[in-house]
Amino acid sequence: MLKTLEAFAVTLVAIIISLVLISIFIWASGNSFIEVYQTIYKGAFGTWFSWQNTLVRAAPLMLTALCTAIPARVGLVVIGGEGAVVMGGLFAAITGISLNGMSPGFVLFAMLFTGALSAGLWILGVGALQYYRGVNETISSLLLNYIAIAILNFLVVGFMRDPATLNKPSTHHIGDANMMGVIGESSIHYGLVLGILLCIALWFVTSRTTFGFSMKITGGNPRTAKLAGLNVGKIILVSCFIGGACAGIAGVVEVAAVHGRANSSLNAGYGYAGILVAFLARHNPMAIILFAISLGGIQASGGLMQRRHDLPDASVLVMQGIIFVVILASEVFYGRLKIPNLFQSQKTAQENAA
Repeated sequence: MLKTLEAFAVTLVAIIISLVLISIFIWASGNSFIEVYQTIYKGAFGTWFSWQNTLVRAAPLMLTALCTAIPARVGLVVIGGEGAVVMGGLFAAITGISLNGMSPGFVLFAMLFTGALSAGLWILGVGALQYYRGVNETISSLLLNYIAIAILNFLVVGFMRDPATLNKPSTHHIGDANMMGVIGESSIHYGLVLGILLCIALWFVTSRTTFGFSMKITGGNPRTAKLAGLNVGKIILVSCFIGGACAGIAGVVEVAAVHGRANSSLNAGYGYAGILVAFLARHNPMAIILFAISLGGIQASGGLMQRRHDLPDASVLVMQGIIFVVILASEVFYGRLKIPNLFQSQKTAQENAA
């Protein structure tokens, strides 16, 4: 209970400090921060159209945040979500193009499978390098992002390129029949449903199963976990694979629900933004849903801020960066706050009185 209260208090204070710093940034640009915040709210949640834009952006953020959050449960700081998205989307496009003409349901399932498998193995490699060779997982996962992007560019500009895509080199289209549908009459695709379901499922796994408890022990102290008879290597590799598979599904969604083909749009920064969502949520899969929607709203409001306040579209990235830096700085306060345990104090008083 006290840990939850402490996490909430530190995160809340960090968000407040972030808003103050963002307000200073907005004021320095010659705008009223109150008006800009009102514009952000309007662009994110003011209308049904705004909500649709927000939720479309929130879907990949949920999935890429899991790529950081799940390995973090075993003590690894993995920031390779961007590369996992690229690999998942690339292999999904290859699968969709190869199987085009077969049953759409089967093609979509195959795309999800190959996208999740390829990205899962991509991040599993990060865990293997860390466990077996002692390679820092943060550095290796970051470098793998650039390798994945280079592979994508090489294939898309090379023999996989559709000659019809002149201005923006892309693969051939996966086929309209194989595209992921939208929910009702909205523009919200079923990637949002996948993101929410995976967050709920992984919350259950991490907090209500023996494997989740094993992850917690491994993340707390790997040496103790080994003494307890846990297979630490297996736990680390499985956790990395799950996280990578989630980001890979985000890449599949971008191909099957948004672009219809693989191109440089897969490298849209969702993997990096997902790191921020994971840290804001304290690596809790359920909390990821809320923070992904919030950050998706900020991203959705970028165009409106540009039109109304003459702020560059990159202002959204500046805001994300400020929040990220403050959240990282707040990490040093966890475990140092002296929050009185009122229940324990009451119990001690009763025992003394007896």
